[in-house]
Amino acid sequence: MPETTRKGVLHADTLLAHGGSGHDPATGAVVPPVQTATTFVRDEAYNLISPAHLYSRDDNDLYRKVEALIATLEQGEDSRLFASGMAAVAAVARTVKPGGTLMVQSGIYWGTTAFLRDHCTHTGIALIETDVTDLTTFAEEIAIAKPDLVWIEVPSNPYIKVADIPAVSAPCREHGALLCVDATAATPLVLKPLTLGADLVMHSATKAINGHSDILGGVVSTRDKGSAAWAYICAERKMAGAVMGSFEAWLLLRGLRTLGLRVERMNANAIALAEHLNQHPKIDRVLFPGLETDPYHDQAVAQMTGGFGSLMSVLIAGSRADTLRVTGALKLFQRATSLGGVESLVEHRHTIEGDTSGVPENLLRLSVGIEHIDDLKADFDQALGTI
Repeated sequence: MPETTRKGVLHADTLLAHGGSGHDPATGAVVPPVQTATTFVRDEAYNLISPAHLYSRDDNDLYRKVEALIATLEQGEDSRLFASGMAAVAAVARTVKPGGTLMVQSGIYWGTTAFLRDHCTHTGIALIETDVTDLTTFAEEIAIAKPDLVWIEVPSNPYIKVADIPAVSAPCREHGALLCVDATAATPLVLKPLTLGADLVMHSATKAINGHSDILGGVVSTRDKGSAAWAYICAERKMAGAVMGSFEAWLLLRGLRTLGLRVERMNANAIALAEHLNQHPKIDRVLFPGLETDPYHDQAVAQMTGGFGSLMSVLIAGSRADTLRVTGALKLFQRATSLGGVESLVEHRHTIEGDTSGVPENLLRLSVGIEHIDDLKADFDQALGTI
């Protein structure tokens, strides 16, 4: 999204504030109506009264409004909303036919990994898990496996790694693999994978795009709406029925209106908190690409604009018991899963993923919200003081 208004191109913040296209042309309403009808009548000759409205599983003006706005933010050609982030993941994964090959980045959101493992086992798809930040190994593996789909997550969750999207996309194109990037932790205001070589970008709209922890939703956007993969994804949404409700679409559009402001505050809070915790004697390490000492800082600077996202992980200088004591002592950071909301959250990932996950027992994942930064720092300081 261009960051100026020159040549008639509106700034992303302006488009968001107006919900993409301003008032409702039919009524002049500043806020669009919620269409609750599931079906639409035909005239005496059995022609649709409105050719764009047959059945609400696919024909929903709020879907179209939100999808057009997100596609513009992504600098893509089209978008589709889904009932949840995982429904969006599933739709993309199903572009791979049984007997095909899917390559996924290791160490990403456990829900995606768990689903892909089960899905590929059930359908006879070969699944390869690899560290795409090791470009030499990745290039060797993709040349041998020649996957149909490569799935990566930028930044990754919970290790906050930043893969080099252009460098990953080059061998994908060479070997005919579709590249999809889950950019949930960044938002389209910080990272635009479609401009960096990705074919598809996915977001859990449950997270920062909506930003208020009150809906489930997912969205996939494409660089090429004429591709066979995109035709399949659109058909999958329509015919498999993993659709978002009208009221949820309305809430999502309302959340998008403040995305610019929320991302600005959350990103600023995240970098300030990361720098503060990075100096704390009871923090062993902060995983956050906004820090100049982070191994992914240079790559993040090259790809991300306006900040580094609001997700980070910290390694407590202590045991599992010490880490859980810190978590329990936090007052503002709420102990809950998810990320990207206006409220700050803390999660002990090892408890969520289990002993076989490899997640360190002293790792806490933080989703930084819009609270005043002084209060967030003070909350962590007092909690760390308990160990």
